[in-house]
Amino acid sequence: MTTAPGTEVRYQSAELADVLQDVACSVLVSTYQAGQVVAVGVADEQLHLAFRRFDRAMGVAVGPGALAVGGKDQVWLLRDTPGLAPQLPPAARFDRCWLPRSSVVTGPIACHEVAWGRADDGEPDLWVVNTRFSCLAGLDDRHSFVPRWRPPFVSALAPEDRCHLNGVAMRDGRPAFVTVMARSDEAGGWRASRNETGTVLDVGSGEAVTSGLAMPHSPRWHDGRLLVLNSGFGRLEQVDVASGRREVVAALPGYARGLAVHGHLAFVGLSRIRETAVFGGSPIAAYHEQLRCGVGVVDLRTGATVATLQFENGVEEIFDVQVVPDTRCPTFGDDEVWVLPGPS
Repeated sequence: MTTAPGTEVRYQSAELADVLQDVACSVLVSTYQAGQVVAVGVADEQLHLAFRRFDRAMGVAVGPGALAVGGKDQVWLLRDTPGLAPQLPPAARFDRCWLPRSSVVTGPIACHEVAWGRADDGEPDLWVVNTRFSCLAGLDDRHSFVPRWRPPFVSALAPEDRCHLNGVAMRDGRPAFVTVMARSDEAGGWRASRNETGTVLDVGSGEAVTSGLAMPHSPRWHDGRLLVLNSGFGRLEQVDVASGRREVVAALPGYARGLAVHGHLAFVGLSRIRETAVFGGSPIAAYHEQLRCGVGVVDLRTGATVATLQFENGVEEIFDVQVVPDTRCPTFGDDEVWVLPGPS
């Protein structure tokens, strides 16, 4: 698969096509290092990957008729064009197609996850994890962003990445939990001991639900339980909200970041890690040669990995993973695809 002129991405998979067909969904994967969002579906009983470039693609959110992608200095909004998808060549291969329609320029806020919720009037409402300003934010056409919530220990709104707020779990259309790498109120203060200070916060109270994680990401509320990635250990864990105790659901061969849950399956993004100020010294770094980049699919009932997607080259890091229900083979079209109004 080619992502750009001269760049061929090779991948291998075990059982993923069968799993996607069995549970009637497809998957979106973002990689900021390669600047791509990848739609993973099934055509002719084989995996099909479609790529669309977004500079520093981070969080991805699937909403009613729309797709949001957090990128460098802006958040992209793509519209679903269901009537167009089957017409794209080869005919009848695709059953969903998103096309970019607008973006909101935020400036350098280090947007991480994005998530669709519901406003008071029932309309879709996009929440943005604004990592640089240590807050959850909304968007409008007048401001770079609209601050909505920040941890109670962060004393002021400032572009200082004080706690590395990076993930949000939605419940009933509103943010319920967030992940931070440390409860710090100093510029870049989370970096000091990031392997022991990761915390899940309750948005309603601002209090810690559980702490002592190594660089956590991707909290998710699903079927009455809280899941989180203890990324530095490469683990998917379940959190007892009442006690803060955590149970390891599965250990995976990569820096775990990006989580989507569909029924009894968890789709977990896996990254090879770089020796940098952020990743260097993480617990999983000791297994560097064994780490993989791609997606692992975990059966939440047993903790077993039942399918995998592994990128062999071209993609080293995954940021987000999202499931697209009731979709067999999605795509993004290309710059030579136009949508026009009907006859007047």
